[in-house]
Amino acid sequence: MTTDGVTSPLDVRIDALKGGSAELSQYAGKAMLVVNVASKCGLTPQYTGLEKLQERYADQGFTVLGVPCNQFLGQEPGSAEEIAEFCSATYGVSFPLTEKVEVNGDGRHPLYERLVGFADGEGHAGDIRWNFEKFLIGRDGTVVARFSPQTEPESAEIVAAIEGQLG
Repeated sequence: MTTDGVTSPLDVRIDALKGGSAELSQYAGKAMLVVNVASKCGLTPQYTGLEKLQERYADQGFTVLGVPCNQFLGQEPGSAEEIAEFCSATYGVSFPLTEKVEVNGDGRHPLYERLVGFADGEGHAGDIRWNFEKFLIGRDGTVVARFSPQTEPESAEIVAAIEGQLG
C-alpha cells in the first residue's frame, strides 16, 4: 500500500487524451500493457506492433494503454488533438490513449509512481529510460512484467507474458 492508499495502478486517476477520466478501474480483471508513447521517436513504428497486440487479444480481456510523454528530447510535442490524429491516421490506433504526462522527475504522474519500482528482466527498476517502455499489468491489477523500450511489442517475450495472463 502506498502513502495515498492506492494499491494498484488501476486505482490511479488519469485523464483520457480527449478529455474526461480514463477510468483505469474499467480494466480490472483484464491484462493491460501500459506504454509511454511518442509520435516523433525512432521507436514510433512500435505503434504498429502495439495495435496488432490490441487486435489479437482485445476479445480475450486485454488492452494496450498508450501514455503520451514529451520528456525524451521533446518527441511528443503535439496537442491532444494532434496526437490523436497522428495515431489514428498513421497507425490506425484503436487502443485507448491517456493525457500527456511526465513519467520521470518531480512531476511524475502517480500512475508511473506505481510502475517504476518494478524491475525488468535485466534488473532495471526506477526511472523510465526512453519512449516505449512497457509494463504488463495482470488481471489482478498488479505489475507482472516490465520491458525495455527496444523490446518490440510482438516479441516472443511480450507475447508469452500477455498469453500467460490471459491463459
